[in-house]
Amino acid sequence: MTPIKLLLAPIRRIVSFPLFQLAVAVAVILWLQAAPDNSALGQIYNGLDRLVDFSVQRCAALFDVRSFTKSWLTTCFWIAYVYLAGLLILYVLKVIVLGLVDFAARHNFLYLRHAVARERGIEAYWAWLPLESIRPASIPQERWEETYAWPPDNKPPYPPRIYQFMRAVAIYVVAVAIIAVLLQELTPFAAVNWLGAMAKKLVTGG
Repeated sequence: MTPIKLLLAPIRRIVSFPLFQLAVAVAVILWLQAAPDNSALGQIYNGLDRLVDFSVQRCAALFDVRSFTKSWLTTCFWIAYVYLAGLLILYVLKVIVLGLVDFAARHNFLYLRHAVARERGIEAYWAWLPLESIRPASIPQERWEETYAWPPDNKPPYPPRIYQFMRAVAIYVVAVAIIAVLLQELTPFAAVNWLGAMAKKLVTGG
């Protein structure tokens, strides 16, 4: 597994480069645009086109959108939606590949169990070292790991993902509200009034 990761490392660095991702997103947009309307790719393009048009109209309901701003908004929404779709596809592919690797290792398909287990054992050890470095000598290693690394009930030692997501959203909302209030009180910008008007337009559509 390690030689494969070493061979893929340069490709991963190139793929993670932002300009490369932007070029891929633009190339995908042009590829979809060139497809016939009655094809599957053409239908995908038409659906994205309607979604982008709807997003631009929603922005026009919040602030004044003229020709220059509309062209930029259209371009940005196109790139953003294609980029998000690409991330979703890559995430699904990652889940599928990891599932296949787990299946192969669990059933020792092509004798991959030892290689996969050794590789993940090394990664787990590297992740465990910072936790072990702060363990007091008076606490046994087994109890330390059960408390903070692997609880005895086999539940992860962190809140559910949905709880983490909702907490992050709440923190961002509170932060935006505090910043808006400070801008309202300390600067000439009526940030609170603007946010209230924007929320009203989003809800009512007017």
